[in-house]
Amino acid sequence: MLSRTELGSYWIKEELWKVYSTAEMDKTNLNKLLNSGILPHPMSLVSTISEDGVENLALPPFSLKDTTANLKNGQGFSAFVENANATAALSGLTKEKCVQIRASRVKESAFSMECEVNSFHTEPASLQIDITHPVTGEHRSTLILAHVKYFHVRKDMLTGRGAVDLTKFKPVARVGDISYARVGDTYRVPVPSWAQEEAKIQEASMTLASP
Repeated sequence: MLSRTELGSYWIKEELWKVYSTAEMDKTNLNKLLNSGILPHPMSLVSTISEDGVENLALPPFSLKDTTANLKNGQGFSAFVENANATAALSGLTKEKCVQIRASRVKESAFSMECEVNSFHTEPASLQIDITHPVTGEHRSTLILAHVKYFHVRKDMLTGRGAVDLTKFKPVARVGDISYARVGDTYRVPVPSWAQEEAKIQEASMTLASP
């Protein structure tokens, strides 16, 4: 075992930790803990269209009843991440035709995806997986798998290497309860090279193995 710093030893003291049993937690407190501990959650919108042509724009996970119903018709959907620039100044929610799917996308969105729902079988009902509670059998959520057919990205949001530049994109994220954040302050960690680190790793291994 590697030696710990004084701060590291203090951090793991048993009296500083609280253990929760999910079987003993009510749904409200369980969701509160999950939503504030696993983050950030991307703020996104999902655009779908019904069989008779009625379009729907929903904000997961709050308003997905019509979205789930529309996805059963195999028309596909458009998903896009909200970014601070569009949210603050360009919230017109202008409808724009997609390349392949029937549902519209939001023109102001700096990053959006045209998605086609995966078909596991031939029956429409198999386009979704209902997730139920293992004990009560209560329907909790629905898993929908899709194939991204097209990306729509503003050119000025891309780096020279073709990745989205977070400092320009500034995606909005939920960070628990009613709190939100704008992602932008990042740092880079280089990938270690085995050729350069091999000797150091072998030396450290020998040190740990010695009595």
